[in-house]
Amino acid sequence: MKRTLLVAVLTTVLAAPAFAQDAITIGMTVSRTGALNVDSVSQLRGAELWRDEVNAKGGIEAGGKHYKVRFVEYDDESQGGRVQQLYTRLILEDKSQFLLGPYSSGLQATAAVISEQYGTIMMDGGGAEAKIFELGNKYLFQVLTVADQYLSGAIAELKQHNPHAKVAFVYSDDPFSKAVVAAARKQAEDAGFTTVLDESYPPSTTDFTAVINKIISSGADSFLGGGHYPDGATLARQLYDQKAGLKWVTILVAPDSDKFATLGASASGISVPSQWEPQVQYKPTFGPTVAQFTAQYRARFSEEPDYHAATGYAEGLLLQHAIEQAGSLDREKVAAELNKIDTTTFFGRTKFATEPARHGLQLAHDMVLAQWQTKDGKLAKEMVWPDAAATAKVVYPLH
Repeated sequence: MKRTLLVAVLTTVLAAPAFAQDAITIGMTVSRTGALNVDSVSQLRGAELWRDEVNAKGGIEAGGKHYKVRFVEYDDESQGGRVQQLYTRLILEDKSQFLLGPYSSGLQATAAVISEQYGTIMMDGGGAEAKIFELGNKYLFQVLTVADQYLSGAIAELKQHNPHAKVAFVYSDDPFSKAVVAAARKQAEDAGFTTVLDESYPPSTTDFTAVINKIISSGADSFLGGGHYPDGATLARQLYDQKAGLKWVTILVAPDSDKFATLGASASGISVPSQWEPQVQYKPTFGPTVAQFTAQYRARFSEEPDYHAATGYAEGLLLQHAIEQAGSLDREKVAAELNKIDTTTFFGRTKFATEPARHGLQLAHDMVLAQWQTKDGKLAKEMVWPDAAATAKVVYPLH
């Protein structure tokens, strides 16, 4: 059996008894390895930035005391089989008082079984599937827009340019991607589009030659699908190399990463539904502004923050707000404050469903649509939908 590496990221005063006594322990698993590595580590970095900024200001205030934030983290290796074991350990052995969920809907659903079993609040910044919130959870709170809405913006924008689009849905056979496409099929039909190909692929797929041949044979002029970073980036590259002749391509998750720009010409014109972008303009009621978060993240990690990083920060910020409003670390009091939240942070508006049938589901956060565009020989990610958030007009057709 592999030895699990515990990564407890603390401040330099970790050994001081006062820190240990007045600390809030937040447990999580992160996909430091495996297929979900890129997005999961980005989300972790956002959370780390929040933690370090909170600690630099003296910690979280509750009940007249200040608590430093302590992270305890394990590598789940992007494997669902490890998640329940590790979250059990985080709660029982590491005494985590609060939890941040793992990245991806599949891992989040598995982790929620444990957090609910032990009545521990978990902030969900990695699982967008709505089904997770139909199981009577009391302590799980979703920060992301639900998966049903991921492709809504792409379909709305595509309709403006091609009201009779012929769509190929090609997507990863994982809970998140399937949930996104399940909703998008109906939305595409309502928009007047024709679905000419509907096919899933194993998440581990590295060669899409056969399926791209099917896309070409189907006569599709538009592509909607993908999954996570490795498969999404490969799809973009191979669609370009095989000259698929598509006028529109929207790929889930992967194009939001700055790393996507390394694909060069293959990236140009590709759009991506995004939970957040540095160009959005929200006026927060607490926490940093968009500009402040973006500048702080750039300074810390020497890269642009993507929506996964912003989500990681937002998870911590919302939990902090609930603890401070409760004036306590008591889970019932903190959960009650999370239930009350209807607020705006740099990440946008947040409100959780409170009825038992879908408790914790995100109700208020809005998505945007970004597109990689080539300007003066350089790739840049621009906001193209909705109009109120747009930084550039959409490029259509693709090439």
